[in-house]
Amino acid sequence: MIGKLFGILPGDLGIDLGTSNTLVNVKDYGIVLREPSVVAVRAGTTTVLAVGDEAKRMLGRTPESITAVRPLRGGVVADVAMTREMLRQFVDKVMHGKTNAKLRMVVAVPTGMTELEKGAVREAATQAGAREVFLLEQPMAAAIGVGLPVQESAANMIVDMGGGTTEIGVISLSGMVFARSVRVAGDDLDEAIATYLRRAYHLVVGERTAEEVKIQIGSAAPLKQELGMEVKGRDIISGLPKTIGITSTEIRDALQKPLDAIVEGVRVALERCPPELSADLVDRGMVLAGGGALLRGIDDLLRAETGLPVHVAEDPLSAVADGAGKVLDELPFLKKVTMMGV
Repeated sequence: MIGKLFGILPGDLGIDLGTSNTLVNVKDYGIVLREPSVVAVRAGTTTVLAVGDEAKRMLGRTPESITAVRPLRGGVVADVAMTREMLRQFVDKVMHGKTNAKLRMVVAVPTGMTELEKGAVREAATQAGAREVFLLEQPMAAAIGVGLPVQESAANMIVDMGGGTTEIGVISLSGMVFARSVRVAGDDLDEAIATYLRRAYHLVVGERTAEEVKIQIGSAAPLKQELGMEVKGRDIISGLPKTIGITSTEIRDALQKPLDAIVEGVRVALERCPPELSADLVDRGMVLAGGGALLRGIDDLLRAETGLPVHVAEDPLSAVADGAGKVLDELPFLKKVTMMGV
């Protein structure tokens, strides 16, 4: 898609600045960039060697002179300088090194961000070239992205399960009736898998391997046909390479604790929802977005725990970026649903 923009100065940008991945939506073009939120730097310095896909390939494989880091953790900006540089390079790639003096950015952020963290995001966006920055809460962005009628008076419930946070929102009349940011999400599922393998098999694996196990055989509810796979890592006792076989049943048990935290967050949102809107949710239910929505059986788990209809978005990975892009088309609506620009 970026190739189609060659020679054309792109317009305003909608950005999903996620813990795991960053997506950039260009007005009138759609999503043109989707890369991991990873930065590779020279050890002991702030010299950035690579960002995105190239940097992620270095995770767990770099020599001591190179460090691959994720500047966003748990849905917050853990390293302002690295976040700023990562965003600048992503925007530069989309803009082909050009500048746009009128550039506006809508950046989707977790609802639980502090004012200090919001300031860090605004600073990063401004230094990446934005004249005006709007912060859009991720549940609102995801709801707009999946096509929920957020301007209606009826309740719309969205559960956006990202890498660092699970964002839960109940929306009506273009406003957030209730929002909750649970700092348990995809990264915690990966960590739970790595912890289980270390404890049960004395096998040490990296982030990428744990994530691959989640994708290949992870599930939140029993499967009609359970799965299995081989996992390679390092034996914690001998220090030698080792291969083991595991099943989806084991991994489901390993994921129980973080999944319980997500379910509890959804329950709290339902308990805090006004009775008039709760009645709407009996029929409408909730929509799942984010990478976590792709976990097998997550809809079955939430359906069983809440008794409500649960729907998985058609393209859950793009929901937030799609929403951030859609609000760029209507300035009055943009100002209504976003936080104050700078």
